[in-house]
Amino acid sequence: MVDIRPSTPADAARVVEIWNRSVDATHDFLTPQDRAAIGAEVEGFLPAAPLVLAVDADDRPLGFMLVDGSHMEALFIDPHSRGQGVGRALVAYALASQPELTTDVNEQNAQAVGFYERMGFAATGRSDLDGQGRPYPLIHLRRRAV
Repeated sequence: MVDIRPSTPADAARVVEIWNRSVDATHDFLTPQDRAAIGAEVEGFLPAAPLVLAVDADDRPLGFMLVDGSHMEALFIDPHSRGQGVGRALVAYALASQPELTTDVNEQNAQAVGFYERMGFAATGRSDLDGQGRPYPLIHLRRRAV
């Protein structure tokens, strides 16, 4: 069982740790140079971002998401917490207020693509480059109406 709450400044180090651990476990397609550059960008903005956290009974963050309007900009789960319903709980939380939720996923991240498909998302398009113009194709997704 996880609880959902907004992030606070005290969560900054843990959310950066979750991002790093998650990316290292799922983004083996990144070049070392791009991994370092993206990591530096993330460390610059993530701690101050308005995140939603999934936390355990001890209030330790297990994963986080960033939602802007009806678009989920980020969803990252600590690898030790994957497969335990953390991502599902965060997405369900977002869907409660944004039933037409959209997101983008790296095409090379097959695990994430499968997760979103299981959560009822369908592809609406594709981009050859990521949001920063790097050669990592994105699949654009929208939650199917239920």
